[in-house]
Amino acid sequence: MKKRISTLLALVAASLAVVVSAHAGMTANERLSIAYAGYVPCANGGSGELLTGTIDTHNLASETVNGNHAAWQFLFERHGELVGQITGDTYRLNGVDHGAYTQSLDSDHSTLTYVNRYRLVGPGSGNDLIVRESAHITLDAGENVVVQRNDFTVDCT
Repeated sequence: MKKRISTLLALVAASLAVVVSAHAGMTANERLSIAYAGYVPCANGGSGELLTGTIDTHNLASETVNGNHAAWQFLFERHGELVGQITGDTYRLNGVDHGAYTQSLDSDHSTLTYVNRYRLVGPGSGNDLIVRESAHITLDAGENVVVQRNDFTVDCT
């Protein structure tokens, strides 16, 4: 029985040590409405037009420090309706951006990874817009870019 209690106490102590060594916290949690105006080449049957409207965003950011590593994560969700200034057509916007910035506190590098996806859906066919972006950057101790990848596509469907 004493052996089981000792083992249990050791497990609890180890769990507390892990919990104490990792510090996490929500640094931002906000909702915003943003007025938007932008030219969309897919709109108006492929002739393009200016779309205006409001985009609602939900932004989350958090920070975690665990031993010699620090990480910041973010998530931006977007939803909204935009109206074509020529046609009066209504387009629905849905999108998500997410990413992470990590820094090794005991070495000389940090990384940033970012993924952006959104879709603008209009009436009929051929006037939807899909945007895809993925980026990764590694920085050295002097904040010089060591590795950089960026893939960006915009498609009308």
